[in-house]
Amino acid sequence: MTGHLLTDFFIALAIALAAAQTGGALARRVGQPPVVGEIFAGILASPTVLTASVSQHIIPGTVRPLLEGLANIGLAVFMFTVGYEIDFALLRGRTRAALTLATGSVVVPLTAGTLLALPLAGRYAPGDRTGFVLFLGVAMSVTAFPVLARILTDRGLNRKPLGGIALAAAAVGDLAAWIALAAVVAFCGASGQWHVMLLPVYALLLVVVVRPLFRRLTQGAGRGDVMPAALFPALVVGLMLSCAATEWMGVHFIFGAFAFGAVMPKAGPEGLRARLIEQMENTGSHFLLPLYFIVAGTKVDLSGFGAGTLGTLLAVIVVAVASKAVGAYAGARVSGTGHRVALPIAVLMNTRGLTEIVIVTVGLQMHLIDERFYSIMIVMAVVTTAMTGPLLNLVREGTREDAGAEEPVPAAAAPKPAPEPVTSPSSAPEAAAGTERG
Repeated sequence: MTGHLLTDFFIALAIALAAAQTGGALARRVGQPPVVGEIFAGILASPTVLTASVSQHIIPGTVRPLLEGLANIGLAVFMFTVGYEIDFALLRGRTRAALTLATGSVVVPLTAGTLLALPLAGRYAPGDRTGFVLFLGVAMSVTAFPVLARILTDRGLNRKPLGGIALAAAAVGDLAAWIALAAVVAFCGASGQWHVMLLPVYALLLVVVVRPLFRRLTQGAGRGDVMPAALFPALVVGLMLSCAATEWMGVHFIFGAFAFGAVMPKAGPEGLRARLIEQMENTGSHFLLPLYFIVAGTKVDLSGFGAGTLGTLLAVIVVAVASKAVGAYAGARVSGTGHRVALPIAVLMNTRGLTEIVIVTVGLQMHLIDERFYSIMIVMAVVTTAMTGPLLNLVREGTREDAGAEEPVPAAAAPKPAPEPVTSPSSAPEAAAGTERG
């Protein structure tokens, strides 16, 4: 690496990190998740606002791969913590309500997204039309687990039936979405590659070898707040190897990071788990994950949008919002939840945040969508995330008291005396996602 290239890299990194922090702070001040501000900061440096030459001057093409490499490390750490923080205790006592809500909030938008993709595939699919159709269905079905948890905590809803059902349903729904996306990527990206056939062997290796190994390492902890010296280095090495393995098999590296986190043993001192998550966040998520969204924002190009593309954007936003709201509301009502709780739940499940952005970026990298449709989906993700807070304020005017008291969870789903869904770092998904991430 030449001195000139290093100079450009460090200047671009400084600009990107400063823009991410500024955008995230401004977003928080107006009551929005930081990811909204970070994406907007990236868009300000994109050809949407600047000329291509000026945008290239801010983040030169020679240093962009280096920035993307750092950003991908932050994303890998984030996906690890998402997998590690999957807590099926959220379903305790509310299984029926959560599963019914998750089914409605996933199946309806997945179906609507698939139907919408059929007439759009000929225009926006860069290659395999089937891959485009399947991808859009999956992309429409997600809910941003971390930002949802953050909204519930900020508004004091995490300890109410409304918050518990929504969190549990989002956890189940997002898990299903990640599995479905992995299947789509493997189906479309691994054609002719025998490597993908090793996925079951890889999964078995994680469960039979990796999980017991790390259980032995965590059992070496004496006090709850002391981390064994070998644990963190082993985690970092294992995480990188898991990412490399899935990428080699033709499946995106985020699934290797997610699976590696999911198989980590959850038993052990609570203080140790909290320290582990804090260390991982400080290493990657807090510092490098915002860089990922800056880079994602710089790829958005709305400058060439004509009437047809704007019509597609409007259709995508309308279908995304309507299908998720209808599916979530119907799922909540079928489970026996009253209207005054089902309505705010439908609003909450519509937030897509960073989960959508990650999925859309994967779609672009795997050539399932083209750059124009990438821009459309990023705008949709930002809009649906930004509108959640204001809409929740509107619907809660009539549900403020009812959401927590008058409309209890149905008897079959009513929580027994069990831990609240967000009471500690190990049960709060946003703790895994960097708490403030959205």
